[in-house]
Amino acid sequence: MKPDEDLRTVSGLVVPSVALQWSFARSGGAGGQHINKTSSKATLVVETDAIDGSEILLRRIKIKLAKTIRVTNQTSRSQWRNRQLCLAQLTEIIDNAAKPPSPKRKKSKPTRGSIERRLEGKRHASKKKQSRRAEDW
Repeated sequence: MKPDEDLRTVSGLVVPSVALQWSFARSGGAGGQHINKTSSKATLVVETDAIDGSEILLRRIKIKLAKTIRVTNQTSRSQWRNRQLCLAQLTEIIDNAAKPPSPKRKKSKPTRGSIERRLEGKRHASKKKQSRRAEDW
């Protein structure tokens, strides 16, 4: 993705390039001298109001997500790679929020065989306990 291109998701939503707010810092962790010289940690902040798309998808996003989306990545030594990973995470977050809710589970009846097995197990346990009882109480 070029710096002046809009971010397009699989579900058809568009995040304008001007809405992508980038900041960079030095990464933590191992890396030797390289880590002390480069600001490879990338942080991306996007306002949900800036996302364009169909009204239904935007409504789902605003219900499920906060007003601002913040994505940070510092797994790679390259700032460019961390930026790409941030964009991939952002598109995944937006697409998951835009998905319709899964349908409700339909309750099912137990099968006849499962009912019979349960009742047979109860009869077996009852006979076992009856055999333990003393007859001369």
